[in-house]
Amino acid sequence: MHDTPKGDAGAPRNEPEAPRNAADAAQSHPARSGIDVTAKRSGVRRAFIASLTGTALEWYDFAVYSAAAALVFGDLFFPSEDPLTGTLLAFSTYAVGYLSRPLGGFVFGRLGDVIGRKKVLIATLVLIGVATFAIGLLPAYGTIGVAAPIALVVLRFAQGVGVGGEWGGAVLLSSEFGDSRRRGFYASAAQVGPPAGNLLANGVLAALGALLTEAQFESWGWRVAFLLSGVLVGFGLWIRAKLEETPVFKAMEAEQSRPQTPIREVFTTQPRALTAAILCRVGPDVLYAMFTVFVLTYATQELDMSRGSALAAVLIGSSVQVFLMPLAGALSDRVNRRLLYGVSAIAAAVWPFVFFPMAAGGSWLPLAAGVLVALVIHCCLYGPQAAFIAEQFSPRLRYTGSSLAYTLAGIIGGAIAPLLFTTLLSAYDSWVPLALYIALASAISLVGVILGRDPEAAVDEDAQLAAPKTPVAADLPLPR
Repeated sequence: MHDTPKGDAGAPRNEPEAPRNAADAAQSHPARSGIDVTAKRSGVRRAFIASLTGTALEWYDFAVYSAAAALVFGDLFFPSEDPLTGTLLAFSTYAVGYLSRPLGGFVFGRLGDVIGRKKVLIATLVLIGVATFAIGLLPAYGTIGVAAPIALVVLRFAQGVGVGGEWGGAVLLSSEFGDSRRRGFYASAAQVGPPAGNLLANGVLAALGALLTEAQFESWGWRVAFLLSGVLVGFGLWIRAKLEETPVFKAMEAEQSRPQTPIREVFTTQPRALTAAILCRVGPDVLYAMFTVFVLTYATQELDMSRGSALAAVLIGSSVQVFLMPLAGALSDRVNRRLLYGVSAIAAAVWPFVFFPMAAGGSWLPLAAGVLVALVIHCCLYGPQAAFIAEQFSPRLRYTGSSLAYTLAGIIGGAIAPLLFTTLLSAYDSWVPLALYIALASAISLVGVILGRDPEAAVDEDAQLAAPKTPVAADLPLPR
């Protein structure tokens, strides 16, 4: 059972039924809230767009690094006679971006529950944008020696810190403005970010690869993709600066219920919620790492396919995800979210055993179809995931809890996945260990789903926070 927030203890049974969300509260009690319905709807749309675009821009930065690690960083920053060894070292820096995420989750997650969602989201966008732009200017190993990979690791670390603080806030930015009964759809705005960012990053790299020779791309072409980050981040800041703080955080401010030590409270009062939220992320992270990152290495080095063909397969899958992600989130509002997540986790465990034999011939069409199916399954996991994680925690601890779960899960999920895929393939020269690894990760997510709670509890908590408070007898004026 989940711990009930202390503020709920001993609540009178005869209180009138609370509105189900902030919008209902506004319509039922206009004198108290003063919220204009049209302005409310406009705020919801702006929050959805800001969550989607900001997260997409940050994931563009993260994804362009991931693709570059698979394609060029091994040769440029970790020169080795064995190409697989260079790729292995490049993926080690890829993992640093995940290992640093918990720091972002701890720092920015706490700040998001204390000072507000909007301020933190602007800070994370600036951090990751500056780090990515700097990578585009970084000299390679042949120019400055060992200082090059060291600087690359430091900048990758900064990227991870920014992403670690971004996700939880982006989820809350859209979901706390919207109807809590449609949390799956509204929270999916942040989930569209990774495929949209991945699509943009791989699209830019594919275009550069088509326009430039191999030598030009490896010499300076890849840098263009990183330098574009400066323009994109400026656009994201312009959108987020126009937003107001979320209604849920405003309500917490009005009630003076913001936590003073949110990290400690999450670990001490909601351990099951944190465990469920962490475990549910492992499978989708590993699946995504396989079919958007490592598949580039697998296709080029094991199947002898061209870089452009491999990137095209990922681009197709990512473009479909952009549209399917919100649909999957909306579907989870209509059916049992935990059931959808559990069935999709099982599908994720089974599909690799179909994909690898199907792609073994080295033809592009089976590879592209296999990647597409895998990413559709990932949509059914990742689309509802933001809502599932957020609703595990009470509103006053939601930014901290969601950020901690997201970042800690990344260490055991996405951080080491490309590294383990490369190691397993090098050691066994077979796809079977890769498929077994994905199946194990999916089983871990299934355990998290079983431990988690259904959305109704979180809807009730949001409604209680939004509802007007009836004065207790001690606060009423004495009769004259």
